[in-house]
Amino acid sequence: MLFQDRFEAGRVLASKLSEFSGKNNVVVLALPRGGVPVGYEVAQALHAPLDVFVVRKLGTPGQEELAMGALASGGITVLNREVIQALGISQSTIDAVAARENPELERREREYRDGRPALQVEGRTVILVDDGLATGSSMRVAIKALRKESAAQVVVAVPVASPSACSEFATEADKIVCAATPEPFWAVGQWYRNFSQTTDEEVRELLARGAPASLPRTA
Repeated sequence: MLFQDRFEAGRVLASKLSEFSGKNNVVVLALPRGGVPVGYEVAQALHAPLDVFVVRKLGTPGQEELAMGALASGGITVLNREVIQALGISQSTIDAVAARENPELERREREYRDGRPALQVEGRTVILVDDGLATGSSMRVAIKALRKESAAQVVVAVPVASPSACSEFATEADKIVCAATPEPFWAVGQWYRNFSQTTDEEVRELLARGAPASLPRTA
């Protein structure tokens, strides 16, 4: 399967999620930026509100590409205890890196939502959407963060994923929906004709269109 773009991918994905259509307790959270056009189509098809769920990696000092944890929307911190223990990373170091990354996470949330508060997830079914799953590191952090925020059910939904990633997430989320699981799988972008970068402006516009003011939000 080859998707024309992320919007078409979202429509295909939405067709696999019809069991959630029209339910009052369902929210769609997209991982920005590429997940937002996909999530927009899913939210429209399911008549559900749309929001972003921002994740920022906490890089290990001196080895920034190695994540010792991550920050997520709602002020949630998820730590990789194995990395922290193996490298003997102190709590003060973790706090310092988190303090450096947190303003960027907050900036992105403010910029994407144009001042709107985040949607409530406590006690609700959250459909967590991205444009595909390769390693799934950001998705994994998002799931853990949503568990901490007491989401009733976390559903991971992507248009395309490697078979191994799709099966892995079956044990981490309450439900996993992968519209296509081609093999061999090298990168998410190979399954899109148009995989151009989603801009911040596009994210803001889609969120504004998919987030009616009457829906429950956190203060």
